[in-house]
Amino acid sequence: MTIKPKDFESALKKLEEIVKELEEGELTLEKSLERYEQGVRLARFCNAKLNEAETRIEMLQKDDSGEPVTDAEGKVGQTPLDFDESEV
Repeated sequence: MTIKPKDFESALKKLEEIVKELEEGELTLEKSLERYEQGVRLARFCNAKLNEAETRIEMLQKDDSGEPVTDAEGKVGQTPLDFDESEV
């Protein structure tokens, strides 16, 4: 059975279910291997989604010239939501 997750949250939920099944130890060897393979695919999917999110955040933390946005002290912002309230 191939699992095609629609988003990160559903993939993570299914991965957690698979881990629980495997930890219970009630599956046959063949079913355990099948679930393990599904879990690996889901973990890779989740990792790719997290990497995409990280890339988007990094892009949001850069100015128009591609340089990291810094505060008055030269510190790089810790979150893409760091902004001067007077700019809003």
